[in-house]
Amino acid sequence: MKKEHAIGILVTVTILFGIFFLYPAFTIVGEAFWKKEGGLTLDYIVAVFQDPVYVEGLWNAFLLGIVSTAVTLLISFPLALLTHRYDFAGKKILSVLILIPLILPPFVGAVGVKEMLGVDGSLNALLIYWGMMDAARPFDWLAEGRFAGIVIMNALHLYPILYMNIAAALANLDPSMEQAAQNLGCPPWRRFWKITFPLALPGVFAGSSIVFIWAFTELGVPLVFDYARVAPVQVYDGIKDLGGNPLPYAIVAIMLVISAAVFALSKLVLGRSPLGTAPRPKGRSNDIALKGAKSWLVTAVFVVIFLIASVPHMGVIFLSIAGDWYQTIIPESLSLRHYDEALGNSLVVPSIKNSLYYASMATLIDLVLGLAIAWVVVRSKIRGRGLLDAMVMLPLAVPGLVMAFGYLALSQPGKPFAILVGADGNPALLLIVAYAFRRLPYIVRSAVAGLQQSNPVLEEAARSMGASPLRTLRKISIPLIGANLAAGAILAFAFAMLEVSDSLILAQQTEHYPITKAIYTLLSTLGNGVQLSAALGVWAMVFLSVAIIGAAMIGGKRGGLFKV
Repeated sequence: MKKEHAIGILVTVTILFGIFFLYPAFTIVGEAFWKKEGGLTLDYIVAVFQDPVYVEGLWNAFLLGIVSTAVTLLISFPLALLTHRYDFAGKKILSVLILIPLILPPFVGAVGVKEMLGVDGSLNALLIYWGMMDAARPFDWLAEGRFAGIVIMNALHLYPILYMNIAAALANLDPSMEQAAQNLGCPPWRRFWKITFPLALPGVFAGSSIVFIWAFTELGVPLVFDYARVAPVQVYDGIKDLGGNPLPYAIVAIMLVISAAVFALSKLVLGRSPLGTAPRPKGRSNDIALKGAKSWLVTAVFVVIFLIASVPHMGVIFLSIAGDWYQTIIPESLSLRHYDEALGNSLVVPSIKNSLYYASMATLIDLVLGLAIAWVVVRSKIRGRGLLDAMVMLPLAVPGLVMAFGYLALSQPGKPFAILVGADGNPALLLIVAYAFRRLPYIVRSAVAGLQQSNPVLEEAARSMGASPLRTLRKISIPLIGANLAAGAILAFAFAMLEVSDSLILAQQTEHYPITKAIYTLLSTLGNGVQLSAALGVWAMVFLSVAIIGAAMIGGKRGGLFKV
C-alpha cells in the first residue's frame, strides 16, 4: 500500500469517526455541562445527585451491571475451563448449543419470561401442581423480583460473549506451565488459583468490561419488566421533555463517564500485565478424556445450562403459538394464527422491510470502511495505524443508549444531523449511520484477522506485475479474506437488524419503525399484542440463529468476532 493512500484512509476514517461517533458522544457531555445562556456549569450533574429518584436509578443500573457481570462470570468461567481441559460426551455439539442465547435479543426473551413469571403464569401453575403454593394466594414474582429477573435475563444472554473471550484466553495458555506445576506436586485447585486463573485474566477483564457496560446501559429488558427506577428507562422517559429538561443529558453523561472508566480500567490492567501480551504457546495441551460417570456429569452441567438458557426462547415460542395460556404450565391449546395475524398487522411487515433496508445499507458501509481500516492496520507502516485500530473499537465501550441519545439531540430541528432526517420525519439515514458505526468493529476485527493470516507475497507479486492497488485488492486480497469478511458482515447485519437502543429512541413514527421498535409497541397493544410481538420475536430468533450459525461456519476461529 502506498503511504499516501494509507494516510488518506486514516484521515478520512478519523474525520468520519469524529463526526458520527465522537461528536454525538461529546454533545451529550456538552449538554450536561453547558448552560443554555452560555458558560460551563455543574448544576445539572449536581441536580441529578440531589434527586433521590435519579440517584436510585443510577445506583440500580450500577448494581445491575455489577451483579449481572458476577453471575455471567460464574456461568461462563466453569464452562470455558471444562471445555479447555476435558473431552467429554457430546462436547462438540454442546459447545455450540451453549451459545444459544445469542440468537434472541434479551428484551424479546423477557417477553416470554414475563408471561411465565406472572401471577397466572406457568411457574406458579407448576408450583401449585406440586403442592408447593396455595392456589388462592399465588406469588407475584415480577412485583417482588424484577431486579433478579433482569439480572438473570442479562446473564443468560451475555455469558456466551464472556465464555468465548475466556475460552480464547485459555487456548493461548502455554500448557508447559501447568504441566510443570503438576510435576512438582501442585494440587489441581492450587494450580488453578496460581497459574490458570491469573493467565486467563486478560479474557476475563476484556469480556467482563463489555458485559458490565451492556448490562449497566440495558434499556429493553427493564422496559419489558416495567422496572422504571433504573437510569436507562429514566433517560428513555425523558425523551418526551428533551427540549426543556437538561437532566436526561446529565444522566447519560454520568453513565458515559462510568462506562468509559470501566473500559479504561480494563485496558489499563491488561496493558500493565504481561499476561495479555504473552506469545502464542508452542506446545499444545491435550484434553483429558473423561469416561463413565465423570464424563456424563460434565455433559449434564452443559445440558442444564443449555436448558436454563433456553427458557426465554421456549417462553417466546409458546407465547407465539398459544391459543389459551392461563394458569397452566404450558398452553392448553396451540395455534399458528398469531403468525397469520402478525402478517396482517400494519406494524409487522413494514418493520421487517425497514430493518432489512437499514441493516443492509449499514453493513455495506461497514464493509467498505472495515476493509479500508483493516488494510491500513495490517498492510501499512504509517504512524497512527495502532491508534486507528483502537479508535474503531470504541463503539464496544460506549453504550448504545449514549450514542442513540446523542444522535437524537443532534437531529432536532436546526441541529447538524437534521439533514439525516427526511422531510416527512423518516430517520432512515440517521439509523443507517448509527447502526453502521455501532457494528463496524465486527467487520474490522474479522478483516484484520483475515489479512494477518493471508500471505502478502501474493499481493506483492501482483503489484510487481503492474496491477494497480485497487485491482490487487479486488483480484487477490478480497478473495483471500472473503470468508472473514462474510462472517463479520453476517454478524454486523444480524445485530443491526435487532438493535434495541437506536431503534427505540430514534424511530418515532410507526411507518419508520424497525423490528425491535415494532415488538415493543405491540407489547402495549390491547388484545393479542403480546402474542403478535412473540410471533415477530420468533421470526427474529430464527433469522439471527441462521446468521450466527453461518458466521460460525465460515468465520473460522471460535470467539474471534466477540473478542475485545
